[in-house]
Amino acid sequence: MPLKPQQNVLPIEGASRVNAREDRRIGSILAGQGKLGPQDIERVLELQQRQGSRFGEAALRVGLINRDDLQSALAEQYDFPHLLPGTGGISTEIVVAYEPFHPRAEELRALRTQLSIHWSNTGARHRVLAIASPGPGEGRSYVAANLAAVFSQLGERTLLIDADLRAPRQHRIFDVPDRIGLSAVLSGRADRGAVVPVAQFGTLSLLPAGARPPNPQELLSRRAFADLLQELRTEFDVILIDTPPATRYADAQSVAFRAGSAVVLARKDHTRLADTAGVVRELSATGARIVGTVLNAF
Repeated sequence: MPLKPQQNVLPIEGASRVNAREDRRIGSILAGQGKLGPQDIERVLELQQRQGSRFGEAALRVGLINRDDLQSALAEQYDFPHLLPGTGGISTEIVVAYEPFHPRAEELRALRTQLSIHWSNTGARHRVLAIASPGPGEGRSYVAANLAAVFSQLGERTLLIDADLRAPRQHRIFDVPDRIGLSAVLSGRADRGAVVPVAQFGTLSLLPAGARPPNPQELLSRRAFADLLQELRTEFDVILIDTPPATRYADAQSVAFRAGSAVVLARKDHTRLADTAGVVRELSATGARIVGTVLNAF
């Protein structure tokens, strides 16, 4: 996803004590995962000593593991969530977990870095961000989901809210139930217990959209949404909010107003420049700070 060379465009193409674990060597991890037995480890160690290579690379050369096995072990060694295709129900759209070394994953981490720098430079106490775009099919849910995942990979207590009450997708991406979600919370039928931890990503939680209500804009415009965000700010370091298409519905304006800041996404060869500029103006008019625009080239 190449960058637009202009001002205030973000690229997309917490302190805690680190506790030492008993044994974080690659060989021990692979053995714990059932990939290597004692005799296998001896064979790998012999080759490693002869060639002066790393244990994982030596195990690959011997043919005892494959590249996915090694990446999974490295991810565990560095507390870096890595999912293999076919394991769990998490969508493969979460490229930062399924393909952590893919260029797109690096671009998403670059976006995370730009946002972190922005929040640091502005002294933001509450890091709440709406993800908006003019129309459908521009990648809002994809960017929001992956961005939430990469913030959680930093150990940040991250919450992803699906405020697209028109056509929600985050519950499908993360394979969580959506019977109770944001719509129930805003209508007074549920509380913050509707927030679901995403176990595969440690510090990541999701508040799904829930049942589709007949009055989504009214729900998002009520004081209850502001009160909810205020409460959640005390529990999470980063809150990201997915929204519906901004040119079709005014929901994104309500969300951006409550969030206080937004990033506007456009898709190459899909989004009209005039529509993007219009959304930036409309969201800015709510008082929300537009921290940047993202050009999605995929």
